Amino acid sequence: MNTDTKSGSLSTRARAVAIAAGRGFVLALVSLPGAVLGFTLSLLSIALVPLGIGVVTTPWILTRVRAFADRRRALAARWCDIQIPSAYRPVPDGANAWSRTYAMLRDPATWRDLRWLQVDMTAGYVTALLPVVLLVYPLEGLAVAAGLWRPLSTWGGYWYGFVHVTDQSSALGAGALAVVLLTLTPFAPRLLTAHFRLTRAVLGASQAELAERVRVLTETRRDAVDTSAAELRRIERDLHDGAQARLVAMGMDLGTIEMLMDKDPAKAKQLLSQARQSSVDALAELRELVRGIHPPVLAERGLGDAVKALALRLPIPTEVTVELGGRTEAPVESAAYFAISEVLTNAVKHSGADRIWIDLHHTGNRLRVTVTDNGRGGAVIGAGSGLAGVERRLGTFDGVLAVGSPAGGPTMVTMEIPCALS
Repeated sequence: MNTDTKSGSLSTRARAVAIAAGRGFVLALVSLPGAVLGFTLSLLSIALVPLGIGVVTTPWILTRVRAFADRRRALAARWCDIQIPSAYRPVPDGANAWSRTYAMLRDPATWRDLRWLQVDMTAGYVTALLPVVLLVYPLEGLAVAAGLWRPLSTWGGYWYGFVHVTDQSSALGAGALAVVLLTLTPFAPRLLTAHFRLTRAVLGASQAELAERVRVLTETRRDAVDTSAAELRRIERDLHDGAQARLVAMGMDLGTIEMLMDKDPAKAKQLLSQARQSSVDALAELRELVRGIHPPVLAERGLGDAVKALALRLPIPTEVTVELGGRTEAPVESAAYFAISEVLTNAVKHSGADRIWIDLHHTGNRLRVTVTDNGRGGAVIGAGSGLAGVERRLGTFDGVLAVGSPAGGPTMVTMEIPCALS
């Protein structure tokens, strides 16, 4: 029984060594050319950005580099159960080439990928190749000791490690070295694990990046709190100056009507009509206020129908395309709705456009909204602009905003929010 157990244990270890050697060999074959090619093309493309050529090539190349890194992350999880999270900032697909290039170059993960490519073509290549070397090289030494040294010695001897093989005695020395190396083969799986740990050390987010992430989250939370406070003040002001004032006036009119009912019925009838109109106006203002807080159509029918209803109220012909297979969470729907509303308000006020197109769809666990107008262009995200407020609103949900608006138009505003559909 013990013999069978030991035999099974040896078989399991030998199988683990063989698997590690095979996987390491595949990684070595892929990592060196892939890393060299990716790093060289990335540097060349980034260097050509000032000339305009790199603006076209950089997003395409960096996207492939990210796919190469993500493939290594997947292998680390599958082969060695080492988790390496992918933390790329989302880049709007519909943004222009300059916006995409700028967004990718601003992402710290891009430069982390480039550092990893350098490590992968050097230390990463060595750690990937060592498991197969530990398995094959001792076998070569044993073959040399068994007589392979004779044909090899015709070229002035053969070096096996640090042993110069020229005759049978030195060949036996090579065999002894091979036996020593053979005892190290059980460490082959650990060397493969070391390769992926090295990958995680370079590709994983650093403490500085985590601190930056915390800072961004703190800022977006502060913006969300400030926005909520401003919204509450607006609601209070609108209630005080609008519906509340009308209701107070209506109460005074009703008191006057009560006194005039017997003395001057005609005047009382006139004030009654005025009070009725005040009640209608107050109700309309309350409905408008509620719509500004959370449109009923948004709660009842979702973002797509709410945007269509919003488009119907615009003075400019607007075409809406919706491709949503479900609904997002209510806070995301609300943020997207009011962001779209702000962008449309800017287009109506400042663009001089005579047509607007709105496209909503969900892909890759992201809600993507594109608002395009055929106006004069020149829109920018700057302090004090409506688009800056939209960017802050989206930032609360890790969303991004990209604007393509060359002089003369057209203007394309793209918004993306990470989310899932229910």
